[in-house]
Amino acid sequence: MSDRTPTTHSTGGGAKQGFAAGTSIAAAIILMTVGILQIFQGISALADDNFFVVGPEYVYQFDLTTWGWIHLIIGIVVVLVGLALLTGATWARVCAIIIAALSIIANFLWIPWYPMWSILIIALDVVVIWAISTWDTEKV
Repeated sequence: MSDRTPTTHSTGGGAKQGFAAGTSIAAAIILMTVGILQIFQGISALADDNFFVVGPEYVYQFDLTTWGWIHLIIGIVVVLVGLALLTGATWARVCAIIIAALSIIANFLWIPWYPMWSILIIALDVVVIWAISTWDTEKV
């Protein structure tokens, strides 16, 4: 007879959760970085209307000053939620997913002004949403 008892957990889930937990910390840092960059983007849109160029007849066309304020406000909120997520606040996980989704929408609408940047931010926001939504704190 063997005195070993079988284990009920799988090693694949632990590795996945460890990766997701590490990615969630990285997601908080990415979220704060994206927020800071959106703040700078908003400031540059507010400071100089000639910095950004857009083609004619864009459907979601706002005044560039309006876009500057949108990016500035979203950037500030993103930084604050990223800081709360980094400290481990539970409410910050839900808020981070919501603000990342809003950031995706804002950057989708911003594509004509800065296409490569917008696509990069959208991709980073998707990583943030994935990392936060797959991280199970009870399994780590």
